[in-house]
Amino acid sequence: MITKQQYVEYLICTIGNFTSTNLADHLDDVSHDTVTDYLRSERLTARGLWELVLGLIQDSPEAFLLIDDSVQDKRYSRFIELVKLQYSGAAHGLVRGIGIVNLVHSAGDQKDFYPIDYRIYAPDQDGKTKNDHFVDMVTNAVFAKNLKAKRILFDSWYASAENLKLVDRLGLTFFTTLKSNRMVSLSKDSGWSHLDDIEWTAERLTNGVRVKLKVVPFKVQLFKVVATDGNIDWVITNCPDETLTTQAAQETNDVRWQIEDLHRGLKQLTGTEKCQCRNGRSQRNHIACCYHAWLSLKVKAKALGKTLYKAKDDLSSDYLRAELAAPRIQAFMPA
Repeated sequence: MITKQQYVEYLICTIGNFTSTNLADHLDDVSHDTVTDYLRSERLTARGLWELVLGLIQDSPEAFLLIDDSVQDKRYSRFIELVKLQYSGAAHGLVRGIGIVNLVHSAGDQKDFYPIDYRIYAPDQDGKTKNDHFVDMVTNAVFAKNLKAKRILFDSWYASAENLKLVDRLGLTFFTTLKSNRMVSLSKDSGWSHLDDIEWTAERLTNGVRVKLKVVPFKVQLFKVVATDGNIDWVITNCPDETLTTQAAQETNDVRWQIEDLHRGLKQLTGTEKCQCRNGRSQRNHIACCYHAWLSLKVKAKALGKTLYKAKDDLSSDYLRAELAAPRIQAFMPA
């Protein structure tokens, strides 16, 4: 028999190989079946993650909520439940994988951030779309978690009219991006225009322009953010601050990079993609333990004043130093 603590600590310390077989090989009197039975029998949920991070987040009206999804690449798996063909931003195309929609709480740019909720994207099992999960998590954050954070960031995938109206009704200020084919109106007389067709004067490039979106009953401020490589982000917000500049809107929207940092860390440091169990419940429990492992690394790394990657790398560095000092397998040197 193994415990959740043992499984989480295994995810923290193992390097590269996150399989049940590897864990069983390194625990006395524990078989592969014991590990798989544990993963199949537990029922770990996002509620457990919230209970862990509740005392860690720095919540205030100036804090942020970040929403985005990530695909756990399972392109070589044919028999794992929850796996479906879906778009992956990391792969820039369709891959077979397990989708996860994440909600992150952030104290701000260069400040602490923690995952506070997540949903497995499994429409064949629960009939819910990613936008359904968006609605569930945002509503839960406001009414069940009673969070004070008033700013919410997400990308164009979640910038539907219904989501924008929901966020506005909840009293939250959104910063999000529009797809380039979205139509906007500058006035009742001007009709609907593509974003590229708007006349971007120097004033508008600096301070944005007030526009109307189809089916959205309120106006938003639109900003044209041009990157150094020429790429354009169309950023919109319902922020009532009339002094908001394009630079300030860009800096606020850039806080969203933190959720990408979470996605990368979960995959590289805790092996969210590496579980080979076919059972859907086992995959869910493995992913739940990965969040716990990431959080454990975060807490330890913060105490040490290191990055998560450095904190984990030090584990293998300690092993290497010990072996170099007293090698258990010495180089064969012919007499």
